[in-house]
Amino acid sequence: MFIATGTYGVIVGGHVPALATAIQDGADAGARAAGFGLTTVAITGRKYLSEAEIRHAAGIGPGTSVLFFDAAASREGLLTIPWIAEAQVRKLYPDRVDIEIVEREAFALWQLKGKVQVIAEDGTVIAPGEAAPRTGMPLVVGVGADKRAKSIVALLARFPDIAAQTHAAVLVAERRWNLRMKNGLDVRLPELDPAAALAELVALDREKKLLSRDLVAIDLRLKDRVTVRLSDAAAKAREDASKTKTVKRKGSET
Repeated sequence: MFIATGTYGVIVGGHVPALATAIQDGADAGARAAGFGLTTVAITGRKYLSEAEIRHAAGIGPGTSVLFFDAAASREGLLTIPWIAEAQVRKLYPDRVDIEIVEREAFALWQLKGKVQVIAEDGTVIAPGEAAPRTGMPLVVGVGADKRAKSIVALLARFPDIAAQTHAAVLVAERRWNLRMKNGLDVRLPELDPAAALAELVALDREKKLLSRDLVAIDLRLKDRVTVRLSDAAAKAREDASKTKTVKRKGSET
């Protein structure tokens, strides 16, 4: 049993929310009759969210009155929407409420355990992946990749040729990045100074077309060497070519 005392006397039972709603509705009805009905809601800063979503989160309904409208509680309600980074709510008597919001910008897609979500620059999850506002957004994968998306996107922006061929950046053990290229190739970056490794990759690609070769992986983690892993088909072709050369060499010796 719940018992509460206050301005409206004693409440006994489990129907406090319903009673509070009834009291609020009665107060709003009286305020509207006195000329304080809410007739104008001005919303600025809206880009991704609908007006209906904002009004609902702000606690504004068809019977709301300005007199009993709680601007502070309305602001807190707005800030529960992940898209909204900041909000201001002002009451203007007798019949208007102004709402100003700052929406987060969709920055990248983050994939974890097969689930893709839209994140802001600071890693805040703001929407499911299917609600992405545009195509071609950077994709980061793995635990912690949401909070480090800004750094890898900035790094790739310095190497536009590499960025254009990158499908996803995968954070490994929350320490370093692998780049999954659009052709399925994995580029393994070092934990320290990945920019130098990418610069070397750009040079190698210009010289030897490395990113276009039949490779499975390019390992840039060691400073003094670049290691490549051939695809099964390329490895077999290389082995066959080596055998052919050996046979020819033995034939020429006889």
